[in-house]
Parts: sequence; C-alpha cells; structure tokens
Amino acid sequence: MKGLLVTAIYWFSELLTTILLVRCIFSWFPMNPYSTLGKIYGLTIRLTEPVVEPCRRLLSRFNTGVFDFSVLLAFFLIQFVANVLIRIII
Repeated sequence: MKGLLVTAIYWFSELLTTILLVRCIFSWFPMNPYSTLGKIYGLTIRLTEPVVEPCRRLLSRFNTGVFDFSVLLAFFLIQFVANVLIRIII
C-alpha cells in the first residue's frame, strides 16, 4: 500500500511539473485563444493557476521587476512537498 501511495505522489508531482513546463514554453509565443494550441494553453493555465497564484502573491512582496518567478518557485515547491510526503510515508 505504501508503494502505491509513493508512486501516486511521484507521478502527480511529475505530471504537474510537466504541465508547468508546457505553460512556460507556450507563454513565449503569441497565440490565438480560439486555436487548438490556444485552447491547450488555456487549459494549462487553468490546471496550474491554483499552484502558481499563491507563489505569485508571495513573490509580489519582493521587488522582482518585470520578471515573474512564480512558476519557478512553484517548480521547487512541488518537488519539495512531494519529497517530504514520500519521506514521511517511507
């Protein structure tokens, strides 16, 4: 049972990290929101915004200029939380 839970946590964190990476790459290119890629980009935003928004609010307290490091912080937090949960279970 522990192995199944550890595997689920690992795969969920990897999936969320991959979706964040797709969101980052898509954000570099202008897209029509009605195209297929635009809809996929909108889906990635809807899936990852619950993780990115608290990071954005936390980083808004610091002056980062025009750079948005909230996605990078979300990457680190996802990996950190997954590792902590896996260590607790094991």
